[in-house]
Amino acid sequence: QVQLVESGGGLVQPGGSLRLSCAASGFTFSRYTMSWYRQAPGKERELVATITDVGGTTTYADSMKGRFTISRDNANNTVYLQMNSLKPEDTAVYYCKALSRRSWTTYWGQGTQVTVSS
Repeated sequence: QVQLVESGGGLVQPGGSLRLSCAASGFTFSRYTMSWYRQAPGKERELVATITDVGGTTTYADSMKGRFTISRDNANNTVYLQMNSLKPEDTAVYYCKALSRRSWTTYWGQGTQVTVSS
């Protein structure tokens, strides 16, 4: 069955770094555009970054540009989010999403908590 399993979240001090991973299984990973979203308490889920299936083109939300980097390893069916210079406002549950631009099929992971606090 389809699975997206996020890992790498945790508690980090302001200015610190974390690397999130999302391991995919049950579908053809290389054919899916992958994204990271986040949802803070009391707020709507927002897009963080996207990497396309073909060409690996990346896009970022304005507040993450220069601090976050999305990447993918198609050989290992994994997408990553490197987060640097973390701020308390980055505290949220981070989710990965897979989207097929052919069929519009979408899969979501269960999320991983990131807390930025001193």
